[in-house]
Order: sequence, then C-alpha cells, then structure tokens
Amino acid sequence: MIFSNSLFLLYFLPFFLLAYYLADPRFRNGLVLAASTFFFAWGAPVFVFILWASILVDYYGNQWMARSEGNKRRRLFILILLLNLALLMYFKYVNFFIDNFNEILKFVGTTEIKWTKIILPLGISFIVFQKLSYSIDVYRKTHPPAPALTDYAYYILMFPKLLAGPIIRYRDMAVGIEQGIHSIGYDERINGFFRFAVGLAKKVLIANVLGETVDTIFAMKPETMSTPLAWLGALGYTFQIYFDFSGYSDMAIGLANMMGFRFGENFNSPYIARSITDFWKRWHITLSNWLRDYVFLTLAYSASRRWRKNRYWGVKTEQWLYIWATSITMITCGFWHGAAWTFIIWGAFQGLIMILERLFLLKFYKKTSRYLGLLLTFIFIVTGWVLFRAKDVSNGLAIIREMWSFRMKMPEFLLTGKFISMLILAAVFSFMTLLPGMEARQMKLFSPQHSNLSHGVMTIAALLLFVISLSAITSSGFNPFIYFRF
Repeated sequence: MIFSNSLFLLYFLPFFLLAYYLADPRFRNGLVLAASTFFFAWGAPVFVFILWASILVDYYGNQWMARSEGNKRRRLFILILLLNLALLMYFKYVNFFIDNFNEILKFVGTTEIKWTKIILPLGISFIVFQKLSYSIDVYRKTHPPAPALTDYAYYILMFPKLLAGPIIRYRDMAVGIEQGIHSIGYDERINGFFRFAVGLAKKVLIANVLGETVDTIFAMKPETMSTPLAWLGALGYTFQIYFDFSGYSDMAIGLANMMGFRFGENFNSPYIARSITDFWKRWHITLSNWLRDYVFLTLAYSASRRWRKNRYWGVKTEQWLYIWATSITMITCGFWHGAAWTFIIWGAFQGLIMILERLFLLKFYKKTSRYLGLLLTFIFIVTGWVLFRAKDVSNGLAIIREMWSFRMKMPEFLLTGKFISMLILAAVFSFMTLLPGMEARQMKLFSPQHSNLSHGVMTIAALLLFVISLSAITSSGFNPFIYFRF
C-alpha cells in the first residue's frame, strides 16, 4: 500500500484518522501500531513477521546493552548492528552479489549458481537506518532506550515514515510517543492535511506526468536518441524524482502533523544549490544528516587519531581525512539507494565532485560568479541522475554521451503539450526560491502559525488538490513508486 493510491486515500486514511481522533489518547499508540502493522502487511504479509521479530530482538538487546558497560556493552552493540545489517544485506543485496558472482563464474567458464530471487520488502532501507540510529544513540548514551516495547515498535512501524522516510531519530519522537499526544488542535490538522495534499499533487500531477515520457525515453536505445531528446529525458527525470520524493516527504510530514508530531523538513529547494556540498544539505536532509553523524564523522574522527598532521603529496592531513571520509560516505550513500553498480557509481560521482569542490572548485566559484556555481552544480546533478536512472552503467554513459553529441534531430511524438507544460511548471517551482523573499514565504506557508482566514483558504486549496489528484489517480493506470528499491 502506498500513499498515492485510491485504497489508501479513500479507505485506509479516512478510517484511520476518524478512529484516531475519536479514540481515548491512552489507546492511540496501540491504534497506530495496529494500523501500521496492517499497512505494512498489506504489501509484505510474510516480512511483517520478520520485522516484528527483529523489533523484539532490537528492543531487548538495546535494553541489555544500556545496562552493560565496558567490553560487554561493546560486544552487544556490535551484535545488534550486525543483525540489522544482515537483515538489510539479505533482503536487498543478496541478489546483487549472486548476480555479480555468476558473471565471474560465467567469465571463467564455470556453472552458475541457481537460486530463487529474493523479493525486496518496501521501505527496508529506511527501517534499518532508523533501527541503526536508535542503537548507536543508545550505545553512545545520547538518548536512553525506549521504556516500553510498544514505544520502540511505534517508532519503527509508524506508517507515515515507513516506506520513504523521512529518517527520524527516536530522540526526536520520544516525548510524543512516551507521553502520548493528548490533544491535537484544528490548526495542526489543517496544516497537516494541506501539507499532505500539496505532496500528493506534487507526486500525482507533476511527477507522474513527467514519468510517463521519461520512461519512454529511457527505454529507447541511446544511439536512436538525439541531443534534445537525451536532455529532455535527463531533465524530465531530474524533476520527476524531486517532485516524487519530496511529494512523499510532504505527505509523511503532513500525516505526522495530523497525528500531533512535527517532523523536520526533508527537502529545501535542492536545485538552487551552488555546489554539490550545498545540494546534500538541501536534498533528503534526514539521510544527509544520518550519513554525516554516523558515517562521515565516525570515519574522520577514527582516522584523525591515527594520521599525523602533515602534508602528503602537497595536501594537508585535514584534506586527506575529508577525501577518505567523503569517498566512503558517498559510496555508502549510493549503495544504500540500490543494489546496482549504477547507484554505486552515482554515489562515487557525487563524492568526487564534493572532493573537487573542497580542493579548488568552491574557491573558483567565489572568484567568478555565484550563478556559475549554480549552473555547473545543476549540470552535475542532472548527469548524476542519468546514471541513477539508467538500467545499467553502459546505458547511462551512452545517454550522457548523447546529451553532448549535438545531434539536433528531435522526434515529434514525444513533444506532448502535457509533458512540456509540466516540465516548465516543475522548473518554475524548483527555481522560484531564487527570487528575493520567496524562500521565506515558502517556509511561512508550511509554518503552524496562520490566521483563521488563512486556515480557511488552506482547507479549500487542500480539498481541491486532493480531489484533482484523486481524479488523476483513478483515471490513469500510471502511478509508479520509484523509490521501491530503497
């Protein structure tokens, strides 16, 4: 079950919200647990039992670790991490490793391994990363473990963030979960519904429309493309993935708001970034923060204790630490996104640009024009998304070559008015915060403080967006969940 289908919108969500608001606050946590288990089990009825078993092991393992000290605490922590990583590796990466091993066996002329492909459960990466952050925080004594099994299960299973994030840490939800949400004001409900409707419209009315043509272009052989067609496909996917993923984040934030929780922002106009470093402060912010706190800083700190402060090949130790930590972090980021070489190379490419920025590109941008940094960064982003979307590495590289081949013939059948208008609209929405004062207005729009008149306007706008989006869903058979691999 996903947020943008009629089953969720017409049945699950209305019945859940009605029961949630009518229920005694003492029973709301149990209601959320039951609803979230049903929500997840609808698409993965077998895996839900494995997930609940892992929650039980995690909860009691972390409780045991929190009461332990010294080597025992460290061994328990490593065991918990390995169990969660094993869960992720088995369901998400076994197919990848066996496929690549079979390629090696095929190359040397040996019989290939035969096995049944493992089905990837939705949201497994987001679930495991939240489980890992919880255990790391307990181990570091950043936050005490959840006082009750139901509290921890609520944190992991809460359905708004189950499939596509944001990646929320337990300490950011602890008070609401442990003390319960006793009252939810009408302003929170209206703001949440408005945010949900905006996200639904971004996903259905913009991302889906772009996605139909993007799929057609990327299904073509690169040699049959032209430069304009390759760029249309690349730009179309650049805006499709942004409006799809940010739309899901908006829906999750809106749902949480209607339930009395306030999640942090997950996107902040990423395409106006003036460097790839800046882009990762604006794109999937909760993942960026997770990787920074638990991977990058850990790697940089552990290496700094071993490396002497010196210059190696004319580069300071601090720069080498950054290169080392950034390389591993971004390759990890790529591999987290999917079990394919395209994702790994995409992550490595992002890391390479960030390293070049640290070494000289940021200085170059400052000495020239700030808009040059924005333009080059956007070109890097679009190029990266081609690799991200392509069916394999050779296909992605071939499409990138076509983007710069300057073969200007353009097939007319792809130039539908609907696609072009949505592409222009997506570009306007993506870059409008470059205008003075627009970023502040956008933040104010999603803030909780509004007048009664504003709430009335937001309610009408939300209802219109919801009805139009629902009509688009029911009238079209194209409604992909492009983050199903994550």
